[in-house]
Amino acid sequence: MREEEDSGTPRRDTGRPPASRILRVTGPLVEMEYTGGVAMYDLVSIGPARLPGEIVAISGRVVTVQAYEYTGGLAPGQTVLPRGRPLSVRLGPGLLGGIFDGLLRPLSGAGDWLSPGTGRQAPEEPVASFRPFVARGERVAEGQALGEVRTAGPLRLKVLVPPGGGGTVEEIAGAGDHPGDAVVAVVGGTRITAGALWPVRLPRPVRERVDSREALNTGQRVIDLLFPVARGGTVAVPGGFGTGKTMLLQQIAKWCDADVIVYVGCGERGNEMADVITELSELRDPRTGGSLADRTVTVANTSNMPMMAREASVHTGMTVAEYFRDMGLDVVVIADSTSRWAEALREFASRTGALPAEEGYPAGLASAIAAFYERAAAVTTLGGDRGSVTVIGAVSPPGGDMTEPVTAHTERFVRCLWTLDRDLAYARHYPAVSWAGSFSRDVPVLAAGHRTAGDPAWPGRRDRVGAVLTEADRLADLVDLIGIAALPPRERVSVLAGRLVREGVLQQSALSERDAYCGPEKTAALADAVLAVVDRCRELVDAGVPAASVEEVDFGPLLRAREDTGPHDAAGVAERRDAMLAALRGVRP
Repeated sequence: MREEEDSGTPRRDTGRPPASRILRVTGPLVEMEYTGGVAMYDLVSIGPARLPGEIVAISGRVVTVQAYEYTGGLAPGQTVLPRGRPLSVRLGPGLLGGIFDGLLRPLSGAGDWLSPGTGRQAPEEPVASFRPFVARGERVAEGQALGEVRTAGPLRLKVLVPPGGGGTVEEIAGAGDHPGDAVVAVVGGTRITAGALWPVRLPRPVRERVDSREALNTGQRVIDLLFPVARGGTVAVPGGFGTGKTMLLQQIAKWCDADVIVYVGCGERGNEMADVITELSELRDPRTGGSLADRTVTVANTSNMPMMAREASVHTGMTVAEYFRDMGLDVVVIADSTSRWAEALREFASRTGALPAEEGYPAGLASAIAAFYERAAAVTTLGGDRGSVTVIGAVSPPGGDMTEPVTAHTERFVRCLWTLDRDLAYARHYPAVSWAGSFSRDVPVLAAGHRTAGDPAWPGRRDRVGAVLTEADRLADLVDLIGIAALPPRERVSVLAGRLVREGVLQQSALSERDAYCGPEKTAALADAVLAVVDRCRELVDAGVPAASVEEVDFGPLLRAREDTGPHDAAGVAERRDAMLAALRGVRP
């Protein structure tokens, strides 16, 4: 990486520290001699190609660095140049629609193969149609908006007074277009541009963290109905190979009602990442009609890219999300997959000779996972706006073992768990979210939010659907053992009810134009329709109608309602419910 000098980079007052020499190189681990003037997490440039690295340990006269590029060709005695600042990324309006590596270096135009030492920081994008909000002589505080800039998409992004800043506006740029590196304001003697550097491991400050009572609408019925997540919440999505993790995360990226999506491809296969990028660029935004990519930032650090850049990529994605959150936007960070990130931690720990914990992972794995997820929050920003960062992290347990360390530790720290079930996936039931192995700790507060929003029936509807599924699961093994005909009539209806809920509500096709996304009103209508039909079936068997007669009824119109109606067509679902109830009235003892 030939990193250019940047006058906007925060440096220590002591000036540039002296150069050092490489002592040892082993994979991504580089040891250099301590010459003073450096600190933990400082950035360094290694060797003739000036490869980027980060200081992760200082012990006596030896400094340990994790390199973010391929270290082949490095040798003891070569020069290491301390940069005098922590690992930082450039944040600015030009991020939207971009594709970057784990250090937020642009991949557009990089060619088919990435050679070490050829990376660079994201370029300054032109500030399009800047519109000032303040005038010269006004006093402003940190986090306050000085103006806004137009982007290629629907968003208008704010230029904010940086954290720790504030004072009198001495200069403010006029309305119109400006160069990307132009100073748009001078506040209290500080020159402010539209973009700025920020350390990736330092959370951006906020006024306060707040409790959110609003759910993130994902458009996936099994999630929105049974296991919702609040804006600013955290989710883990564990599942074995082939259970549909990437497909589910792609669906959420396409359809959730966040303002900005930060998709971090952390150690996944290159073809999967290519599919994500292609689909995001081709899909139309259902809310604006424009391209979905215009409000998406993609951090692509695939399995064949430098391993330790994978470790940095999740922090890079979080820093980008916090930048947009500070403008009062709702942001979703999708990390696929945190297991690959943890493998990078394990790889580097083995190089340092650290004492391994369970399955070879470092002893600090739990703390590292917690530090990542705790940056998610709904907040009041420094400027007084409301914003949020919601984190959804995939977990890839080897062999589907949910007790392995990454899955077990992650489950401790997240608010929601969407466990993907192999049997459901193999039965072609998608999304394969297990209703028995998943949970949402946000349900109580979101129930109050639904009541306030005019849907007081939401908690009761959710509880009834959950009860139907639980009862059907309880009877499933018994049916396999003795057969459905041996069950009492009401229990036979319970088995039927479970099938209707699974096929008529929870199952959802990502390939269907009408069913790929489902609005909250249609989700409620489908659940209410199935529950109403189940209640009528129970009334019939209680009145003496044979259970076999009820089971022989054609429930196809009800099960097809999710495909035959539009994403928001609750009225169409109600019509099919009424027709189904009318058909059941014709069933006689």
